Amino acid sequence: MRREISVLFRPRNLIIFVVVFVLIVFAFVKQEKEEEKVEEEFEITHRVFLDVDIEEQRLGRIVIGLYGQVVPKTVGGDIVHGDGKGSESIYGGTFPDENFKIKHSHPGVVSMVNSGPDSNGSQFFITTVKASWLDGEHVVFGKVMQGMDVVYAIEGGAGTYSGKPRKKVTIGDSGVIPRSKWDEER
Repeated sequence: MRREISVLFRPRNLIIFVVVFVLIVFAFVKQEKEEEKVEEEFEITHRVFLDVDIEEQRLGRIVIGLYGQVVPKTVGGDIVHGDGKGSESIYGGTFPDENFKIKHSHPGVVSMVNSGPDSNGSQFFITTVKASWLDGEHVVFGKVMQGMDVVYAIEGGAGTYSGKPRKKVTIGDSGVIPRSKWDEER
């Protein structure tokens, strides 16, 4: 028995053991990082801007890229006509979840607020952290391309754990950014 133990702890065997152990650890770490990188990139089809005010003071601009090919009804903003003239999603009524292909995998994900399955209206939220617990529950339709500093300022200046803001946060202006101006927005 003593001889078996001494063979195991010979310097050469110990070095081999350490090298094999390190290789195994690196293999697992590399696999985890590759799994994180698998996140699919979805095409941005539209860009919109929101000029945000807190207590009627301009805070800044948020530019959001929208995934119109993945969730066209949600991105369309109008489930009645698809041309912005309908009012169901703004003044009442709800529409069903399109799909949950895009995940809440990083800060800046833009998703629909709902009160359960197939209850999307006109409200949305922007994540400030990776929020995988929202996957399969809320439809992702965009991502913040510029202005996360504004999002964090809203969170820090007006946000609460209850969701009811401490200060009045409004969108003072908004609009679609024409594709010809996308390079200017960077």
